[in-house]
Amino acid sequence: MSATGAVRKRGKPASGAGAGAGAGKLRRKGDSSGDKGKSKGGGKMNEEISSDSETESLVPRRNEEEEAEELEETAQEKKLRLAKLYLEQLKQQEEEKAEAREFEEDQVAGRLKEDVLEQRGRLQKSVAKEIQAPDPADIRILRGHQLSITCLVITPDDLAIFSAAKDCTIIKWSVESGRKLHVIPRAKKGAEGQPSGHSSHVLCMAISSDGKYLASGDRSKLILIWEAQSCQHLYTFTGHRDAVSGLAFRRGTHQLYSTSHDRSVKVWNVAENSYVETLFGHQDAVAALDALSRECCVTAGGRDGTVRVWKIPEESQLVFYGHQGSIDSIQLINEEHMVSGADDGSVALWGLSKKRPLALQREAHGLRGELGLEQPFWVSSVAALLNTDLVATGSHSNSVRLWQCGEGFRQLDLLCDIPLVGFINSLKFSSAGDFLVAGVGQEHRLGRWWRIKEARNSVCIIPLHRAPRPPTAGS
Repeated sequence: MSATGAVRKRGKPASGAGAGAGAGKLRRKGDSSGDKGKSKGGGKMNEEISSDSETESLVPRRNEEEEAEELEETAQEKKLRLAKLYLEQLKQQEEEKAEAREFEEDQVAGRLKEDVLEQRGRLQKSVAKEIQAPDPADIRILRGHQLSITCLVITPDDLAIFSAAKDCTIIKWSVESGRKLHVIPRAKKGAEGQPSGHSSHVLCMAISSDGKYLASGDRSKLILIWEAQSCQHLYTFTGHRDAVSGLAFRRGTHQLYSTSHDRSVKVWNVAENSYVETLFGHQDAVAALDALSRECCVTAGGRDGTVRVWKIPEESQLVFYGHQGSIDSIQLINEEHMVSGADDGSVALWGLSKKRPLALQREAHGLRGELGLEQPFWVSSVAALLNTDLVATGSHSNSVRLWQCGEGFRQLDLLCDIPLVGFINSLKFSSAGDFLVAGVGQEHRLGRWWRIKEARNSVCIIPLHRAPRPPTAGS
């Protein structure tokens, strides 16, 4: 082989390899000139290749540096870095929780304010204006007692009503169906052992705020304690020296207050079946009693013409004057206000900080009798929807009247008359305020001064419908 041939053989592989590399690189750069570009732009092509090669070589170099840094991080530094990350996550979680709490506080702020006012006894929800006059056809009449209804209570869940009468029986009614759930019959006088019922007129009843206990008092000076659910007799409290005329449980407790025609107020602990103490002060037979959550009660003093507030821990009393006749009924509207009715036909609104009525409505149920000899209808019962401005009064004027308490309880405005024939001896609002229950009799609960023959001895459930509120702007 000649020297020239040897040189050509050695040169082919070199030129071929260079061409192949150049073409491949040009395809990566997207040059569509093909072979033409190979011959014309050889110098440019070499520059592009070298520039590309530098860029590609930097990427792995950076990765190597990062890996080196990670390898150089000590165990202590790694712990510190993870701790900082954990603290940041905790901080973020706390901020989210704070935002959620703030939202919840905004949602319940109004309700919390109402709860505080309710605890202080200053809450007055305006509901009276929304009440529509009930249709007499909607009134449900429950009959079962043979003689006049004297008292009634509604269970805290508004599902049942207990009524008692001069026939010495107690009946538990279903609000929904109107059927009798249980009847506690009259007990025979002189029967051996503890009585399973009353043997004389039942004058008053009370039910604990948890619905567990029912208390009933009669003319035979006895207070009977029942399990409200099963109507089973539990205890009998003795100690009053005359007819038991008023009973009330302190809300949220099983402490029971009782009052009597013996002029005293007694305190009992029903859960422990024990007597606590006796308070004196009234100058005549006490006619009615009521209590809420504070450790005090209010009493209507009958013919002594006073309303009294009893502060149990201090064993002291506040005396209020305002009615001209016998005060026969009383009920607390909230912790600082109450309503009372008397046989002079007047209804009074009281504030516990003033000894005189804030408002006095005379002849609340009108007048009866011949011209020139008119006498006001006695107010035989009062009721108030707790923490609102709605009040109901009963008499024997053939109607129950609904009233609105004005701002600051300084005014009493008539809303409507609900026709009912007979003596309205007891009135109670349901907890939700969607119905009113009236105990109707042919006679007054405390005596037999008149008898209304056309009246029916019954429990009447009066539905209370509220007018729809006008739509707010933008709704």
